[in-house]
Amino acid sequence: MLVAWPWVFFPLLTLWRARGSRSLDEEPAEAPADAPLVSVVIPARNEARNIAACLTSVLAARYPALEVIVVDDHSEDGTGDAARAVADARVRVLRNPPLPPGWMGKQWACATGAAAARGEILLFADADTRHASDLLPRAVAALRSRRADLLSVAGRQELGSFWERVVQPQVFAVLAARYGSTERVNRARSARDKIANGQCLLVRRDAYEAVGGHGAVRDAVAEDLVLAQTLHAAGKRVCLVLGLDQLSTRMYTSLRELVRGWRKNVYAGGRLAMRGGRAGRAVFPLLLLFPPAMALAPLAVLALAASGVLGSFALAWSAFAAACTVLFWAGVYWRVGLSPLYALAYPLGALVFLGISLQAIARGRRVSWKGREYLSS
Repeated sequence: MLVAWPWVFFPLLTLWRARGSRSLDEEPAEAPADAPLVSVVIPARNEARNIAACLTSVLAARYPALEVIVVDDHSEDGTGDAARAVADARVRVLRNPPLPPGWMGKQWACATGAAAARGEILLFADADTRHASDLLPRAVAALRSRRADLLSVAGRQELGSFWERVVQPQVFAVLAARYGSTERVNRARSARDKIANGQCLLVRRDAYEAVGGHGAVRDAVAEDLVLAQTLHAAGKRVCLVLGLDQLSTRMYTSLRELVRGWRKNVYAGGRLAMRGGRAGRAVFPLLLLFPPAMALAPLAVLALAASGVLGSFALAWSAFAAACTVLFWAGVYWRVGLSPLYALAYPLGALVFLGISLQAIARGRRVSWKGREYLSS
């Protein structure tokens, strides 16, 4: 069974690298007396189904110095009206100016919101996020206690449908294997090992403006990752923290959305985190295909062995490797509060992830999202 060691080693390595993350639960849940003004900027394009719930949750924050800027990025579904319907005096809903050449839509909307903001701390939040009332005071406390210039919060991913539950963990397991725990990211010295979560990202205005704000990452599909890399390279302190009880996000709600959403990121964005310069980026497609191919290989061999094409050794090897993979995924699902029986569907998730990766590689740096076409850096 020594030949099956990778199916034992890599899952254990992923679990080992992911240990030791720190949480916002360690920070005080009440805002300090000298709470700085925080400007929450929410870029929104065709987010009518999400914006009201997101904005309502932000406005419920136990934080006294707060303004909210919703940037309606030429939505066609009434996003702006939905935001105004739940807004109070702390909220401004802005119409984004026309998209300039060379910019991606989210970055342009974030830049528009930042230009209108008055706060010394900017919080960029995606429209599909939901914020607990203690998120903002804890996050500001973490920013201060860690003396960070940028702090991003990795929250809980809501998995409502069958396809979300079998595909999303595949992607996040790859991210966990690549980056490891929050503290491993925070200790990293290389900019390539930095990552941020653009779903909830706090940044000091002076640091943000010093590197050019979102203008510095205007054409990067993974703008959060590149902003973290840019700030780190400029000598700023970049931190990542868990906020599983403070932040939740439902990124996609259907198989079609999953494919379209991850197709724009996994290659065009993932290559920006590769070490080794041009050589690293050249081999990245193979590395991207490796996890789903590795997950599916034992099942392919098992099918061939069971049909008599391969011998008994292949049957024993593939059965052992497949069992190890199922046990790994059962542990993952148990850890996130879902039935371990979803582990039996991991081949479906791996197949979809393999298909997404192949499509993304074929598209290269060409990105399509919300009716717009881009060429990522």
